[in-house]
Amino acid sequence: MRIFKNKAFHKFTRKEGIKDSELKEVVKQLESGQYYADLGGSVYKMELARKGEGKHGGFRTIVVFKSEFRTFFLFGFPKSEKDNISDKELRFFKGKAKDNLSFTEEQINLLVKSKILLEILQGDEK
Repeated sequence: MRIFKNKAFHKFTRKEGIKDSELKEVVKQLESGQYYADLGGSVYKMELARKGEGKHGGFRTIVVFKSEFRTFFLFGFPKSEKDNISDKELRFFKGKAKDNLSFTEEQINLLVKSKILLEILQGDEK
């Protein structure tokens, strides 16, 4: 399983203090069939807790996920600022899912090398 985030999502996680280890936990939840909402087309809406407030005062994330293959974190927002994504946004994310899941390994590696995608590396958590 390879896990990625785009530049905009990376900026969001830095601003909100969300660690890569928390994103890996989201992937574990998805792998075990636990998700907030399956939006179709390999697009999922997941919840992330905010430090000290839990999931109730936390964040929602839009994730492209295909079990044992790839995960892409595309978009995140505080639940207090936005209730949901629009139909137009959902169509956009479904298109991104189709594109991202069809990339070859060579294309993925080029996107990582050019920093269009940032890979969340697997390994021991410290």
